[in-house]
Amino acid sequence: MLYKEDWETAMKRWEAFWQREIIDRPVICVTAPRQKPLPHKSVSTPTSVEQQWLDIGFRIEQAEANFACTFYGGEAFPNFFCNLGPGVMATFSGAKPSFAKETVWFETPMEWSQVMECLRYDEQNPWWRFTKQLTEEASNHFRDKAFVSMTDLGGITDILASLRGTLNLLEDFVVMPHEVIRASQRITYLWFRYYSELDELLQKRMFGRSAWMGLFSSGTWYPIQCDFSYMISPKHFEELVLPFLEQQCRWLDHSVYHWDGVGQLVHLDLLLSIAELDAIQWTPGAGKPPVDDPKWLPYYKRIQNAGKGVVLLGVAPKNVERILSELSPNGLVITTHCSSEEEAKDILKLAKRACVRARSLLKCREL
Repeated sequence: MLYKEDWETAMKRWEAFWQREIIDRPVICVTAPRQKPLPHKSVSTPTSVEQQWLDIGFRIEQAEANFACTFYGGEAFPNFFCNLGPGVMATFSGAKPSFAKETVWFETPMEWSQVMECLRYDEQNPWWRFTKQLTEEASNHFRDKAFVSMTDLGGITDILASLRGTLNLLEDFVVMPHEVIRASQRITYLWFRYYSELDELLQKRMFGRSAWMGLFSSGTWYPIQCDFSYMISPKHFEELVLPFLEQQCRWLDHSVYHWDGVGQLVHLDLLLSIAELDAIQWTPGAGKPPVDDPKWLPYYKRIQNAGKGVVLLGVAPKNVERILSELSPNGLVITTHCSSEEEAKDILKLAKRACVRARSLLKCREL
């Protein structure tokens, strides 16, 4: 891979992660400014929000310039994410996108009769066609240079919230649970179909799969989620959300749950009950202590003690050593960004030393 010279070695560590094994250290994805950037075109500032999202040529050039200037250490890799906003699958069923600089909004409240009518596969849907076009052009361009990952299809219940409206759906969870189940079943079927078609396109040029989270697997995997569950009780989560998360976990080779916000803390035991779920990725949310704060360590240990992996995105370099000293290296992913290549390489050396210490302590306890 042009922008990741040691990709073969990195893939082995990724495969070890899914097996909750380690080669010589946990998965560490560390990026830094490249000391000697590779040749690349200069990219101008987008002239509009629409160009930023919808001009495929611009997006490819912008990503290529970023790849050329970035050092990808450890298991980090150049990843062109076919980003069209979180939960773009809602647009395949009639939701209207609203583009902003940092994100895309999809909420288009409909009556239940409209929702069920829209939940069908439409090959001619313009946003579905554009998603396939972006995926195909990017994978053709970046073959042997970088990785191209699938768009953010969205969580089953989150997609329904975009179509029904969040406040409406909260009421539906109480007074119309049968409609929630019926729509979620249809969304799940469509989700599998859209994933399969995009995966088929990607595998013509790529080996393996990735997504917005930046993890890699040779088999199918996805960061499943339900951001909507921040607002509901464990009882409603168990009855109206969990069955569809379980279906996704059974259908995929591997899965990671995107656990977003303190409102979801109450659902941890139910998430850990999903036998096929591989790992959990925690996002504390705005205004809360960061992911590497000691406050969250008891939750990470509960996850590991349940036999699941832990994915920590955006750990500060200064806190990597502390995290490694507190958690098992098996099934652990840490991503971080350093100010220089030298600092990034030091982080990787530190991780190896920490892993040796952890193994030594484990052997002492077994004696």
